[in-house]
Amino acid sequence: MYVSTFYSFKGGVGRTMALVNAAVWLAKKGNKVLLVDFDLEAPGLDTFPLLKSKSDSLGLVDFVSRFLKTDQAPDAKDYIARCRRVENLSVMPSGRYSANYARNFTEIDWRMLYEERDGFLLMEDLKEQWRQTIRPDYVFIDSRTGYTDTGGICTRQLPDSVVILFFPNEQNLRGLRKVVADIRSESDLPRKKKIELHFVMSNVPDLDDEDDILMAIKQRFQTELDFVHEPTVIHRYESLSLLNQTVFAAQRPKSRLAREYLDLAEQVVDGNLQDRDAALRFLRQTRSSVEGYRFRLGQSPKTQGEKLTEIEDFHSDDSEVMFHLGNLAAKSGRLEDAKSFLDRCIDLGYEHADAYVERARIHDRNEHTEDAQTDAMAALMQTTVPLHLVMQAIRLLGEDSYCEIAELPAVRSLDVEDRLAFASELVRIRPNKHAETILQHIIDDHEQSSELRDDARSKLTLNYIRAGRYDHAIQLLTSGGRDVQSTGIADTFNFAMAKWAQSGAIPKPLFKSVVTLDESTDEERKDANYLQCLALAYWAIGDHTKATQFADSAQDIGQTKRMVFSYWRYQEVPGRVFAADVAELQKMINGEVTQEPRFMKRNSTATEQA
Repeated sequence: MYVSTFYSFKGGVGRTMALVNAAVWLAKKGNKVLLVDFDLEAPGLDTFPLLKSKSDSLGLVDFVSRFLKTDQAPDAKDYIARCRRVENLSVMPSGRYSANYARNFTEIDWRMLYEERDGFLLMEDLKEQWRQTIRPDYVFIDSRTGYTDTGGICTRQLPDSVVILFFPNEQNLRGLRKVVADIRSESDLPRKKKIELHFVMSNVPDLDDEDDILMAIKQRFQTELDFVHEPTVIHRYESLSLLNQTVFAAQRPKSRLAREYLDLAEQVVDGNLQDRDAALRFLRQTRSSVEGYRFRLGQSPKTQGEKLTEIEDFHSDDSEVMFHLGNLAAKSGRLEDAKSFLDRCIDLGYEHADAYVERARIHDRNEHTEDAQTDAMAALMQTTVPLHLVMQAIRLLGEDSYCEIAELPAVRSLDVEDRLAFASELVRIRPNKHAETILQHIIDDHEQSSELRDDARSKLTLNYIRAGRYDHAIQLLTSGGRDVQSTGIADTFNFAMAKWAQSGAIPKPLFKSVVTLDESTDEERKDANYLQCLALAYWAIGDHTKATQFADSAQDIGQTKRMVFSYWRYQEVPGRVFAADVAELQKMINGEVTQEPRFMKRNSTATEQA
């Protein structure tokens, strides 16, 4: 149960209307909501047609009057009525509005009640009865304006949060200084009660603020009331429907006013960490910026750590909440706490890949390799796993465990584009036979687009060349009677490189085709690896001037990159390594050395050792 009081220092800000609309929106979402009318001098909740009960109900004044006569707290459910038209919504009105109401109200001396008749305990008893008999998710209290005998009950004793509505003028600011200070002082009193504050600028004219009048007064409120974030704004709304006390959240949900009430309701919910949705939202927002997170509701009286502890206590049996707590702890470097949360998460039945991958990462950081591999495999045994989690799990398995990955459920359930990306990543790491299987299946699947199949063929070609399987690369590029030189510059260049590596002789006609294809295209390519390939092609056909020009350009661009593909090694390398590769190429162009690209030497060395 989360209790929120709606308070305004002055009237005319639409406080009760805001409360009712926020309550109805929460009830329509499935929350059980109790409304309590503590505006005893000018009650009004029971006047809303949407909130009508079957009969006039006794209410708060009657409840207190009965206590004063009997010295026993009455049964609260006798003073609460269910709404006929809104499921999950109940109202505790100010009282049965009859000739006796004014007399009963004036006979209550609230100061005496608290000082001599245990009024504080009576209100605590009432609150506990709400919890046990009505069992609401939310209690919204409508508090009267100004400084009153009941003001402290509504704004300090009963609520977990207070929604402060104000019209942005000096009169409201002057009055709210003391009210806000009193609410915040509760955290320094013996109960150490920390009450969330939500600031709402209400009944604001919907006009251009050309002279920054509204901006200036809003900033004064933020400075003097000490809240840093933008207040919620409810604009003045011109509609005769308001005369009928229309509840816009229910009856005109697409209106601007309804949307503003919805925003207010969501902010109240966000302050209630007992609400599962609010807890998950808080965890996701906090995780996105562990150090720099700020509460969007205003200055919270609770620290981030206190809120996390509350979430853990409120949702100790919620597997998804435990997962997010574990993820956040891991992001914060608290590995022991993270593992504990993830253990609980998985034990509670959250068998999603992200939990296993997160725990595997923790095992890996603790050098518990076998445990990391076990969890990584558990993640890969799931279906419908996002590609980025598949890749993380594969890395955590380790190179020695790649043998069956192509048949794992997580891999097999990827769509064709993700399978292509997955195989490409494996090829980028090292030559991989299971990447070959995936790529070959895509190439052979004639239901896929020619662009997708060509992309798979290109990736598989790179894999074969890098692995020193030049015959396979040549066969793949020419399979089905393909004319390689008609398929584009990339295939022609790779065909030339495979032929060179296979025979040891530079196939000048093929490199000449690379140059011709480049000169015949209108597309201007500036990629570092493309320029590297042209430098090598021009060197191969004896045009050392252009080879040098392209090599210089490749080096200038490539060394500024974080990672870039180098045809010198047939693998992705850091920019500084790419620059070193191009430097070796430049020496070859200048005739300073006689050498072949590194991938050829690497593969020839591996063959000799084998």
